Amino acid sequence: MTETVTTENPAKGTARRTTTPGTAPAPKDIVADGTGTSGKTTIADIVVSKIAGIATREIEGVHALGGGAARAVGMLRERIPGSRTNLSQGVSVEVGEKQAAVDIELVAEYGVSIADLATAIRGNVIAAVERMTGLEVTEVNIAVSDVHLEGDDEDDETDDVPAERRVQ
Repeated sequence: MTETVTTENPAKGTARRTTTPGTAPAPKDIVADGTGTSGKTTIADIVVSKIAGIATREIEGVHALGGGAARAVGMLRERIPGSRTNLSQGVSVEVGEKQAAVDIELVAEYGVSIADLATAIRGNVIAAVERMTGLEVTEVNIAVSDVHLEGDDEDDETDDVPAERRVQ
């Protein structure tokens, strides 16, 4: 099954692009200048997701993005030589022609005001997405799934003393 995307430009005629099976689905078209006469700019959902993920990580008080399962898969992925951090982990987006909505799941650092953290994240994500894509961000929903306590990570555990046996 092939998909044909047609773009019309009165000044240059009509252009057609055909995609073949097994390729990524065509991203949504976003009109760059609002008139549609000078062409269209296409921004994939993953682009908006990465921008939002990076903007979220920039805020102090964010320990990690994603829920427990997503973080576990992310840690496994990072142990593979040559792999990269998934910048869109914990972020899902809906992108329309002119607007975008962002959902973020995160783990907050203990001691940080979650209300202030959410406000800072919303401001940074909205500014970054709108500046870089030109899309209007209609909402940024934030779900705090856990609070990180210092010493909770496996890396922080340095106990060399074996645990006492509880059964004989």
